[in-house]
Amino acid sequence: MDFELTVNTVLPLVTGTSARGEWKKQEVVFDLPGEFNRKLCVGFWNDRAPEAAALRPGDRVALSVNVESREYNGRWYTEARAWRMTRLDANAQASAGGYPPYDAAPMGQPVASASAAAPSYSAQPTPAAPAAVPNSADEVDDLPF
Repeated sequence: MDFELTVNTVLPLVTGTSARGEWKKQEVVFDLPGEFNRKLCVGFWNDRAPEAAALRPGDRVALSVNVESREYNGRWYTEARAWRMTRLDANAQASAGGYPPYDAAPMGQPVASASAAAPSYSAQPTPAAPAAVPNSADEVDDLPF
């Protein structure tokens, strides 16, 4: 499942040791877009945990998650695990090799200073529309409407 979400809260890092070795889990609570105030808690496991820990409330991300449910002692538990995250912030995209912000200068051009005045354009007169030419008597209108 793919979402475009806003970070609400970054929860504390959880670590532990299992039979397969050490593990890390970073959970992040996101605000879901829409009419109602809904939230989604997503887990980032092991090598994805540091990337999630760098998020701050208000950051916007595109997130791909897998949703999985499992049964334990007659109860069902559901977890959303992130497998891809892309920041949607303009500064993060530019630093990550994405598109530059919309106000950046074209490639190879220096960025204009804030004191540079914007060019002014004068209004051009609108050309007059050509006068309608009446149909001649010998011209036949074959349109059905």
